[in-house]
Amino acid sequence: MSYSSSVDELAKAIFIVNRHAKTALDPQHLYTIKKLAIEKLLSENKAEKIGLHFSNNPKYSMQHSTLLVKVRNYYFHLPPSKEDVNELPHLGNLDNDYRNPKTRMSLSHAKKLIYQYVNWSSPKPKRKTKRYSSYYTPSSLGKMEWPPTKKFH
Repeated sequence: MSYSSSVDELAKAIFIVNRHAKTALDPQHLYTIKKLAIEKLLSENKAEKIGLHFSNNPKYSMQHSTLLVKVRNYYFHLPPSKEDVNELPHLGNLDNDYRNPKTRMSLSHAKKLIYQYVNWSSPKPKRKTKRYSSYYTPSSLGKMEWPPTKKFH
């Protein structure tokens, strides 16, 4: 795979991971691998910091900014560092001109590409234990002897 196509594939993979993270029940892992991949691309000069945008989703009713990063034809937002806030231009409100191309890739393939790129080793999976609702009462049906062995007089 050439340099250009590998960065293109990574950009697509990050886009897919980001899109799934926005609707996932537990998005933390997806956002983590997105951030790791973009930070590595930035450190290798394969991505570029554009500037800061006001977030569309203020935290605790307070306006804050996000860092806009360009990877090939794709744009992503990350939390900015203090250096980013001091050094980069503020672009104001989120600009809808920054649109990502339509992309098709499975989430599993996207994660695999990012894992390989960032050299990810996943932690050992936790053993799943059965959890029951606090309202759950195990049934006693089928546990009684029938017919009863004690005779009542």
